Amino acid sequence: MDEVAKTLEPDQRLAGVLFDLGVSSLQLDEAERGFAYSYDAPLDMRMNAADDSPDETAAQLLARVEENELRRILSEYGEERFAGRIAKAIIRARQESPLTTTSQLAAVVDSAVPAAAKRTGGHPAKRTFQAIRIAVNQELEVLRRAIPHALDALSLGGRIVVLSYHSLEDRIVKQAIAKRTTSSAPAGLPVELDEHKPTFSNVVRGAEPPTAEEIAENPRAASAKLRAAEKIRQAKAPVTARSIA
Repeated sequence: MDEVAKTLEPDQRLAGVLFDLGVSSLQLDEAERGFAYSYDAPLDMRMNAADDSPDETAAQLLARVEENELRRILSEYGEERFAGRIAKAIIRARQESPLTTTSQLAAVVDSAVPAAAKRTGGHPAKRTFQAIRIAVNQELEVLRRAIPHALDALSLGGRIVVLSYHSLEDRIVKQAIAKRTTSSAPAGLPVELDEHKPTFSNVVRGAEPPTAEEIAENPRAASAKLRAAEKIRQAKAPVTARSIA
């Protein structure tokens, strides 16, 4: 975002920014990329899977991560309620032999999830694979940095539009926009100073879901949520004793 802003003239800012956070179906459907539990492939999961990529693969991550950190990844990124059991099972399995394929990982997860929990909700490894993919690609860390930079780069009247596809992404977007669309004035302050006034207003109320027609045309859009905001004023630096002097 900063690199794009640097290409503009000094008095120019961005008129709009669109984030489509959906993962490419074309990438997910490539068996050799190792994103899916439905077929056997190397445990890669990198979005940038070039041979010279310095990014860590899923197999490398699972080979070095400690149990507590793995539990956090599965719980936070996958919202997996059996994160503790699965983390223990993965650590135990890698002590016998390295986990290098998707089928190995899927089998370990399947063995760790109670039978009763596997009767509904799809494949038991679904959330684990999502969590590890997010961790490998640092998806949420990148998003946390990118949204505020985009908001800063917008001109007056400029808009940000974000399409997210799971609750973790949407929560980050919601919090970043809410910070700019609400007053930062301390409670009970009789007069709201300009520096505390919101710099953005919401274009849509809350998160807008897809229509029934959109879902019928593309079932993968069912989980999509759209948020949008418009810049209504530039942020002002707080008044300090130094600036008054």
